[in-house]
Amino acid sequence: MVIKIKSLSGRLPEYETEGSAGMDIRAHLERPMTIEPGARALVPTGLFMEIPEGYEVQIRARSGLAIKKGIGLVNGIGTIDSDYRGEVGIALINWGQEPFVINDGDRVAQMVVCSYVKAQVESADELSETDRGPGGFGSTGV
Repeated sequence: MVIKIKSLSGRLPEYETEGSAGMDIRAHLERPMTIEPGARALVPTGLFMEIPEGYEVQIRARSGLAIKKGIGLVNGIGTIDSDYRGEVGIALINWGQEPFVINDGDRVAQMVVCSYVKAQVESADELSETDRGPGGFGSTGV
C-alpha cells in the first residue's frame, strides 16, 4: 500500500525500527515554538497526504514525550481521512510543568496507517442481551 506525501521540508515520515507500527512525524517550523504548561498548540508538519480510500492515518502521541515531558495530543488520537488534502497539523498539549520548546525537525508525533470498514447504521427499538448487559466503567472488576 502506498501513501503519496508532499513534504515542504523534503522530510518524509519514517519507521525508526523494523518492528515499529508508527512512523515518526517531524515539525516544520521557521522558528522554535514554545508550548507553555497547560497550553495547546497546532504544530505544522509541512506534510500533505493522499491516503487511499478505505484507509485512515491515525496521529498518536510519542510515548517518550508523554512520559518525559508531559506532552500529549489534545484529542487523544487524530484521524486523517482519505479525502483530506490539507497540511497535517499536530494538536499538542503540554500537561507538564515546564515550557516545552519545539524546533524545526523535532519528532512531535507518530502516524499509524489503518484500514477501516464503513458500517451501515439502522434504528432499533431493542438490542440483544449479553451476560455483561449495560455494565461498563469498571463493572467487570479490577
